[in-house]
Amino acid sequence: MQPTITVVGLGSGDADQLTLGVWRRLQEAPSRYVRTEKHPMMGLFREHGLAYESFDSLYERLDSFPDVYDAIASELIRLSLEKGSLLYAVPGHPMVAERTVQLLRERCPEAGVALAVLGGESFLDQAFTRLGFDPIEGFQLLDAAELKPSLIRPELHTVIGQVYDEFTASDVKLTLMETLPDDYPVTIGHALGVAGEERIVSVPLYELDRTPGFGNLSLIWLPRSEDDRLRNRSFERLHEIVGILRSPEGCPWDMEQTHQSIRKNFIEETYEAIEALDNDDPDGMREEFGDVILQVMLHSQMEEETGAFTVYDVIQTLNEKLLFRHPHVFGDSAAGDAREALKNWEQMKAEEKRRKGIDPAAASQLDGIPPELPALMKAYKLQKKAAKVGFDWDEIGPVLDKIQEELGELREAIASKDKEEQAGELGDLLFATVNAARFIDADPEEALSRTNRKFKKRFSYIEEQLRISGRSFDQTDLLEMDRYWEEAKKLP
Repeated sequence: MQPTITVVGLGSGDADQLTLGVWRRLQEAPSRYVRTEKHPMMGLFREHGLAYESFDSLYERLDSFPDVYDAIASELIRLSLEKGSLLYAVPGHPMVAERTVQLLRERCPEAGVALAVLGGESFLDQAFTRLGFDPIEGFQLLDAAELKPSLIRPELHTVIGQVYDEFTASDVKLTLMETLPDDYPVTIGHALGVAGEERIVSVPLYELDRTPGFGNLSLIWLPRSEDDRLRNRSFERLHEIVGILRSPEGCPWDMEQTHQSIRKNFIEETYEAIEALDNDDPDGMREEFGDVILQVMLHSQMEEETGAFTVYDVIQTLNEKLLFRHPHVFGDSAAGDAREALKNWEQMKAEEKRRKGIDPAAASQLDGIPPELPALMKAYKLQKKAAKVGFDWDEIGPVLDKIQEELGELREAIASKDKEEQAGELGDLLFATVNAARFIDADPEEALSRTNRKFKKRFSYIEEQLRISGRSFDQTDLLEMDRYWEEAKKLP
């Protein structure tokens, strides 16, 4: 006869809610095991003389809940093979927040053990009744041990189970505070539906872990909210707003735009975000980063309207790229420092090309640089790619000599008064200067931006001094401006 494990649910704790079928199985079973005897139904067992063994000792002996659940499942399978059949009783419903039953469902077929699961009242039944909400309005059940900010959706009723103690409640509070206001109303339910033990308390979020009484029968309920402040923190709301703006009922200007018509906006918004970065301006960053994201959303929405792809496809592609190109984080490779990490990145990029049918060996070493990059940045990237295959000097000396050579050729071009030649020689000089930047590990774009800011600050000092003296630029001369310039150089 095939060994059998029969799993029954003991319900939420009220004996009147125990099903007749489960009660009969409990009485008839030759061997009874319970996950924990810390449950109100154990009194009924003792009252009727039903012998049982619990796995509470594993909770004390093992370091984590996953280890406990794993050990329980393994022991139940071993006992069933030894005894032939047994009954395993769990709190609530066996298929609601009961990891040991999930493990048994996975392992019993391979072990040759039959598994029968009989329902019982879930703690959710009492939550719906005692807390007074209808799950059809939108509902989700989350595990306190696996809670993440990304899972919180304020537009749904949310029940968080497995809140065993104040420490778990504290972790839940900190996670919720990443998404919700500190004073967001939350409801704590203890032993719902159990006469004499039930307690329901509503507190602001920041007091969640300061409320005593957490135990095996505790849960947290977040009532659904239609507060726009919360909705407006979600990516889904942004996607919805952009879709409305582009719809026939939306904004006439947004409806008319194409990829090409707002292409320049993308560039402008990116530079404004860079300015906020350079100014170390958090408020500016928050606003300008949003403007950059808006450009991505608008272009993605245009493609969604044609059926090509959606912004969610964009996100999926990005996530898959990040996972693939970081094997030292999400795979089996290792990277001891940034150089090794970059090497892994480049190797995975090459592998991506091979999977797309592109032979990296047949491509130019200079491929992959966007043609519209600013010239200074493009020169830097071209030189870095060429250097990777050995087309480079070994030290900076020849680089500086090259700058001198190009400067001489520029002088000659200026003397010739040939504008075309002058522009060409100036380009050569700038290209050589970029090479020097690379040798001293200075990004030329950033270096020039720093100098631009320095120039603007010192020139503003000259303007300020002239304003103080009540004069304008046509009332001064280069000598005086140079004196102010030197003063500005000494300022912090």
